[in-house]
Amino acid sequence: MKNFLSIALAVILLSACSTQPKEGVMLLMKTSKGDMKIKLYDETPQHRDNFVKLAEQGFYDSLLFHRVINEFMIQGGDPESKGAEPAKMLGNGGPGYQVPAEINYPALFHKKGALAAARTGDNVNPEKKSSGSQFYIVQGKTYNDEGFASIEKRYVDMKRQQLFYQTLEEYKDTLQALQQAGNQQTFMDMRVLIEEEVEKKLSNEPKQAIPEELKEVYRTIGGVPHLDDNYTVFGEVVEGLEVIDAIAAVETGQADRPREDVYIINVKVLN
Repeated sequence: MKNFLSIALAVILLSACSTQPKEGVMLLMKTSKGDMKIKLYDETPQHRDNFVKLAEQGFYDSLLFHRVINEFMIQGGDPESKGAEPAKMLGNGGPGYQVPAEINYPALFHKKGALAAARTGDNVNPEKKSSGSQFYIVQGKTYNDEGFASIEKRYVDMKRQQLFYQTLEEYKDTLQALQQAGNQQTFMDMRVLIEEEVEKKLSNEPKQAIPEELKEVYRTIGGVPHLDDNYTVFGEVVEGLEVIDAIAAVETGQADRPREDVYIINVKVLN
């Protein structure tokens, strides 16, 4: 009986250990353009553990970087890209689930090398939930004060758009009724009313500015500041930034897909 209890306790302890979330995870992403060593942040545990799970399952093996924009980012993780024909449109595939947003701005931001989760737009995804598998790695560019001013204006425009969709939802039934009744003038008047209400709400919103410590990073290392506070950043490339540049430099065609397939060989957990 004593031996049985010892064995049972060992099995229980082993099972408990195997279900504990990984911490301080380091990965090696091997690609057809070189290798990148990636650190996953403990501050975003759901994204960290999901990425590790997929990596250990071999989910990312042989998938393409299906969307590449120089001075912006490289995107992968669509399972439909595996062995995809050159003309196939990509970017809609995934594992069948989303990951709740873990946006931790300004602590985690879109500097060069940042690993972040792709997602659908605010109009269909107001909670900013992440794709279950698609990710992007930031290349970006460096910015000066004029560039920061342009970004901060863009923040205002993005907030205006967000408020517009929210307000439109409030008036959706009324607008649909007017449209069905063919009452075009009243419909247009309602549109003006909604836009005025959006501007009023916008004037009460706190001004969003890029913190000075982040500006210094964007001035020197570079990145994509206009994405900050809208997507979950959950890791960063700590070795192999030149691989990002090599992938971002490839010639692209329709939908920013590289004309020459650039693919992930595999992703291995190092610890």
